[in-house]
Amino acid sequence: MKEGAAVSVAGTDAGIDVDDLSSLLMIRHFEQTVLDLFARGLLNGTTHTCLGQEYVPVALGPLLAPDDFVFSNHRGHGHYLARFDDPEGLLAEMTGREGAVCSGVGGSQHIFRGTYLSTGVQGESLPVAVGTALWFQRTGRPGIAVAYIGDGTWGEGAVYEALNLAALWRLPLLVVVENNGIAQTTPTARAMAGDIAGRAAAFGIAHVSVTGSDVAAIRARLAPVVERTRTGGGPAVVEFATHRLGPHSKGDDTRSAAEVAAEREHDWHDAYRRLDPDLFAKVEDEQRTRIAEAVDRVLARPASVWERS
Repeated sequence: MKEGAAVSVAGTDAGIDVDDLSSLLMIRHFEQTVLDLFARGLLNGTTHTCLGQEYVPVALGPLLAPDDFVFSNHRGHGHYLARFDDPEGLLAEMTGREGAVCSGVGGSQHIFRGTYLSTGVQGESLPVAVGTALWFQRTGRPGIAVAYIGDGTWGEGAVYEALNLAALWRLPLLVVVENNGIAQTTPTARAMAGDIAGRAAAFGIAHVSVTGSDVAAIRARLAPVVERTRTGGGPAVVEFATHRLGPHSKGDDTRSAAEVAAEREHDWHDAYRRLDPDLFAKVEDEQRTRIAEAVDRVLARPASVWERS
């Protein structure tokens, strides 16, 4: 792949993989449930959902090995669920119940599990991911470091220090950008000069542009990109043109109703339903029930206990 080249993936005509659809709908119902639980005062701390962006980690999931290290962010529920298929553990974490991933002290944003770490501190992940990628390179281990960031993160200076070293040392780093066009309440077009592709090109880093939400097509396109990074080809930036359907966190959406409606026209949920309505309805009912039952079980548990080791 030519460094700096942009490739688009679009369309939704590759058919439905039931496992992928199950993951997509599990995350969608999880996120909708999270907003309901927050409104009822049942969550610890704040929360940010990935409504509309669920297909990104679902597409990438099978391309990543268990030993690859994933760095997530404040909008990371989908990243976690696509990697671990563990809605009960995450719900327990967010409600402070027994069985929580981090004993209930991490909440929605700050999760650590094996080779997975999320943080709400934007700009922090890339330097740490570069260090991890350097460790992979120096130890000869086959893993890669994957960092999910948003378009707003490109306003952080640490991003460029990290990209410089990643390119200079040809590190196994994959930067996944979920560009939803708005950084909390600031439209990206009003805050970013140039574009992300140009910034990657400035460091000689490969850039792949992904549009559309067809999981199978995206995965097929990104497989060689991930393999290239894994086998010494150096870092890559994969930029998804995605759509945030919900507010930044709970109810802080400054966009107009027309702007939100325009975003919803790109929702993978409707596109997949049109492909096979009967299959979609069956799987959606299964996942809706799965999450509802998970909530009942988790809320019935005693409070989690954090013990310092």
